Amino acid sequence: MNRTSRVMTAAAVAAALTVGGSAVSVAQEPGSRPTGPAGVAADGVRGAVVSTGHLRTLSAGEVAAELAGDEEGAWDTGAVRYGVDTYRIVYRTVDPRGRPTTASGLLALPRNGERRLRTVSFTHGTELFKGDVASVSTSVWDQAPALTHASAGFATALPDYLGLGLGPGPHPWMDVPSETTAALDMLRASRTVAADRGRYLRREVLATGFSQGASAALGLARSLQECADHWFRLGAVAPISGAYAFRDVELPALLAGETERKASVIYSALTLVAFNRLHHLYDDPAEVFEKPYRDTIEGLFDGTHPGRDVVLGTPDTVDELLTPRGRAMLEHPSGRLAKALRVADGVCTDWSPRAPVRLYYAEGDEQAVSANTTHCQAALRARGVHVRTVDLGTPDYEDSRHLGSQQAGTAAVVRWFRSLS
Repeated sequence: MNRTSRVMTAAAVAAALTVGGSAVSVAQEPGSRPTGPAGVAADGVRGAVVSTGHLRTLSAGEVAAELAGDEEGAWDTGAVRYGVDTYRIVYRTVDPRGRPTTASGLLALPRNGERRLRTVSFTHGTELFKGDVASVSTSVWDQAPALTHASAGFATALPDYLGLGLGPGPHPWMDVPSETTAALDMLRASRTVAADRGRYLRREVLATGFSQGASAALGLARSLQECADHWFRLGAVAPISGAYAFRDVELPALLAGETERKASVIYSALTLVAFNRLHHLYDDPAEVFEKPYRDTIEGLFDGTHPGRDVVLGTPDTVDELLTPRGRAMLEHPSGRLAKALRVADGVCTDWSPRAPVRLYYAEGDEQAVSANTTHCQAALRARGVHVRTVDLGTPDYEDSRHLGSQQAGTAAVVRWFRSLS
């Protein structure tokens, strides 16, 4: 969940979903160049670097000014210590079926003179448009997590996921396995790019992420703990405002009107469209979507439409969007959908973290309801894992507590990460 469904008013609709909009084309990568050891970009190995491009060099003062200057609400600058260099990386990874593909992401390195760097992975929240991610967007919203962590001294890797940024095809939304592989392969690519610049990423990864990215952070954490990579290991994990119990908590909240109204519509539609692409839930959109949306809804979620188009192209209520069958599928998931949701919710139910875990949330979150966090905490406790939850209070960004939780949570997480030895 993310900016795409903040509270809408009639006056706000026209400007909606453009906070992170970027003028950068996502069809190509200007200024990029092949990088890495000879043959790396062409050998097909997951995490191999295809290209890298230096984007920006900022002094510590410029970082602080950018964070504090967000017109929608200043970001905390208390952790800013160093300047930052940012790089766009295109790298090799695999799609949800294990076939070779490419993805992009942003690497931010602190200008602190240190050769050996602690590493943070940040996985972002839901974005509907390919250009609204850190590797191509210039908005403060998309850049702030990278700038915050890197200026505090961490090498910070932000995968765009599959199908966003410069990645081909549609984005497989809430598909934790492919979010995990994209994030892990971004870490591998980042290690190569950093080494080319005389910097070395330490083994322990501090994983964090917001909303959709909160589940992705837990997926990455599990993968690291299970030694999916020969170098990287899990140091700690700090997800923010995740929908960890999508079947038992989040979907019922969307359908019962407990979330912001437009959020309920967009995420209900996105669940069916995105999961259908991977798991074949229906043959014809008319089975689950009412007129006229059955003819347009799948195209709206192809990654090429800015969020404003999605807002204007969807109804104001779930009842206007879904057929009785479509609503029943979400109210009582079965078959392929139930199986896919078990995988998504497995980030809290199917493993026992051995590294420190903190779950951050905001009271009265209008998108990822806070019961998700308590549900995740209870599931991990049942597996013998003590997890601390951190109440961020009632932060606000664009009249949204959900969005505000990314802002407040980023500041809280970087403080915690800095305190870890």
